[in-house]
Amino acid sequence: MSTAIVTGQPVPGSSLEHDLRSLGFEVRVAADAAETESLLAAVPADRRVALVDSRFVGHPHALRLGLTDPRFPLAAVPGAVTAQPAARPALTRAVARETSADGGTGAGSGPALAVDSLADRVATALDADGGTVHRPELGSLVATVPADPQARNEARQAVAAVDDEAVRLKSAVKSRDGFFTTFFISPYSRYLARWCARRGLTPNQVTTASLLTALIAAGCAATGTRGGFVAAGVLLIASFVLDCTDGQLARYALKYSTLGAWLDATFDRAKEYAYYAGLALGAARGGDDVWALALGAMVLQTCRHVVDFSFNEANHDATANTSPTAALSDKLDSVGWTVWLRRMIVLPIGERWALIAVLTAATTPRITFYVLLVGCAFAATYTTAGRVLRSVTRKAQRTDRAARALADLADNGPLASFVARTTRGRLGSPLLVALAGTAVLAVSLFSGVTWAPVAGALVYATAAGRALYRPLKGALDWLVPPLFRFAEYGTVLVLAAEADVNGALPAAFGLVAAVAYHHYDTVYRIRGNAGAPPAWLVRAIGGQEGRTLLVTALAALLTAAQFKAALTVLAVAVALVVLVESIRFWVSAGAPAVHDEGETA
Repeated sequence: MSTAIVTGQPVPGSSLEHDLRSLGFEVRVAADAAETESLLAAVPADRRVALVDSRFVGHPHALRLGLTDPRFPLAAVPGAVTAQPAARPALTRAVARETSADGGTGAGSGPALAVDSLADRVATALDADGGTVHRPELGSLVATVPADPQARNEARQAVAAVDDEAVRLKSAVKSRDGFFTTFFISPYSRYLARWCARRGLTPNQVTTASLLTALIAAGCAATGTRGGFVAAGVLLIASFVLDCTDGQLARYALKYSTLGAWLDATFDRAKEYAYYAGLALGAARGGDDVWALALGAMVLQTCRHVVDFSFNEANHDATANTSPTAALSDKLDSVGWTVWLRRMIVLPIGERWALIAVLTAATTPRITFYVLLVGCAFAATYTTAGRVLRSVTRKAQRTDRAARALADLADNGPLASFVARTTRGRLGSPLLVALAGTAVLAVSLFSGVTWAPVAGALVYATAAGRALYRPLKGALDWLVPPLFRFAEYGTVLVLAAEADVNGALPAAFGLVAAVAYHHYDTVYRIRGNAGAPPAWLVRAIGGQEGRTLLVTALAALLTAAQFKAALTVLAVAVALVVLVESIRFWVSAGAPAVHDEGETA
């Protein structure tokens, strides 16, 4: 349980103590700063502590936002400040300094405040000490410490004028969702989130329900019957409703967690790609082999995401980060209908899943994949072209952090690292070197010569090492990681298709899914400022160039049936290694809580 110390003389008629208890706080009252310091010292070190001015007037949700969000060690709203256990020493020091400054009873010697409040003075002291004090955006919510009875009455009237619950429900919805999600899901999913919160359900439980629903949908699609396809489409939409609900529940109840971050970061892709596999299995039951289309859709979708992640990481903290293209985009955002049109064009998850669900129910898996591939290809072209234009027209200076993140996203293994260490001299820009290596690999794959792909993969591995010979700080160097993803996944797809044996493409699908999980895991660790996966893991699974070379060698050395078995074994091995390490990391105490606040493409 958390502890709230209410400072100052109680105010008659105030609901503050009741509000704090409803938020899960054990309430203690301190008459002055000295007593506050004593009570603070008596609170167990593993508890969250909040200091709240007894004169506080505001909405309960304002207190909830300021005092219960688990993502921030220090947080404050006017009249209240809180510290989680890790930040308790900083809070203790700030309170001790304020106590000594005012002799334990009066106003401190810090900056003058409109109303003297110990909580506000402590928050100011924490800022002065270099602490990062989170102050949530309250919008229309009220949080204030009135100076006199008239101000208190006015504050109470302001509280009564705003519906606390309506604001809480509205804030549960992401600020930047897609058209389909905003107008067809969120209007009712937010109420489902509230229903779950009132019954004690957690976001992780809803996330798991969403996954199970999607897997059942995939199973229905795998039946290959029209009834199964219709049920699959309905269940896929139901899974998406639950997918929206889990995030809205987390925001509504402020129940963020490390495990929830991991589930949220990975289950969306697992659900979608499992559904692709279900469609392919259902088509096979009807005599139509669409595994190549299913794998192509997964490759395209994953590469799209890596383009997004790489561009964002490259420009996350770049200086002079402006361009005429960005200015035009901002102007278009001022015209309402263009915002929704541009969000729909990129085919975000809501629009994409709705499209898949409708096509599954009304057509065939082959048509579903054809339309999906065309739509995703157009969206990828549109977004990538826009980002290329932004990159070549802006004069941004890439930081060392951005270059390191791009190098981690590249996923080079021991072979490429050896090339980078042992060769000297520049062959050109990293992107041009990577493009040249990828082009040689592509030509070799379609040459029809048995050992040509192995030679092409060796050239590609050398180019991968040379591409990272120096930091990726060029204007278009963020394209290197997605290019490597396309090269590796495409190699597996082409060689499995050329094997022309039953089961090779499903095995290739499993291998690409396992490797893609590793790449998504890398992305979310970087976004959480936890760095890339450990170097031993990258070495153990070979790095992207090592896996590419291995698959080409297996295709050249083995028969088609043996190649299928080798792909299966490789998929299982990679999946086991990356999943075990990933689960260990995300459930550990040091893992970051990364929560998406905008709809991912």
